[in-house]
Amino acid sequence: MLQFKVLGPLQIKHNGRELPAPRGPKVRQLLSLLVLQPGSVVSHGPLVDELWGKEPPKTALSTVRTHIYHLRRILKQEIGSGLPTELIDTWPAGYVLRARPEQVDAEIFHRLARQGEALMNTGDLPEGTRVLSRALDLWSGDVLTDVGCGPVLTQHVQHLQEVYMRVLQRRIGADMQLGQHGQLAAELKSLVTRHPLNEWLHGQLITALYRCGRRGDALRAYQELRGILQEELGLDPSPTLQKMQRLILAGADIDNPGSPAAHTASTPRLLPRISRLPHAS
Repeated sequence: MLQFKVLGPLQIKHNGRELPAPRGPKVRQLLSLLVLQPGSVVSHGPLVDELWGKEPPKTALSTVRTHIYHLRRILKQEIGSGLPTELIDTWPAGYVLRARPEQVDAEIFHRLARQGEALMNTGDLPEGTRVLSRALDLWSGDVLTDVGCGPVLTQHVQHLQEVYMRVLQRRIGADMQLGQHGQLAAELKSLVTRHPLNEWLHGQLITALYRCGRRGDALRAYQELRGILQEELGLDPSPTLQKMQRLILAGADIDNPGSPAAHTASTPRLLPRISRLPHAS
């Protein structure tokens, strides 16, 4: 079976064997767009916009047809007789990759994310967090990390990254409710290193450390966040996190519904991002 991966480097596998991805940058862009919409017609407009933006050459459509021809030839050369008939089909409006959702890792990720969130919405946190963890485990790095993305692919990448962060936060929130504070502390330390300006993650780290009895480490984590924000943005931590620090200094309970942890989880402050989404832990 053919498998396509975009949650990391662009990869193609056939019966478990990894195939060389096309080398040409524009061919890789076209393949990526088709993979991100398996079974759906990708019209000429988005293909042209991806490759040339708003000022395409007069030969844009014929050049797209040439790139598609080369892509078909490369895939047939690598896969040989095992290539499904009309893997890339031509339609009057554009092209379609004849792949099922289960052949594309991004589609599997979306399906598992929906399943996991549905389980959590019914109150089954243990099974929900297990399914969401499976979804996150599909990521091996930034989306299409080795593909030069134009404007259309960039929109797809940003959407996937936003869904990733939502799923990650939902899973972390569920694990917090399940009392997995010690395990989460180690994971969150890695995550705040990769996302140094994400106050929500910092807040969860501080909370996890405090709840597993590491008050000093929780206060140090707060001071590390404060230093990062001051150096990068000239800002102090949000009022929510400042209140959390005061409660920790006083040895107060932050587990009640009105605690800073609850507010941090629901209304994280949005800050500029300085790095792309990393590989999930």
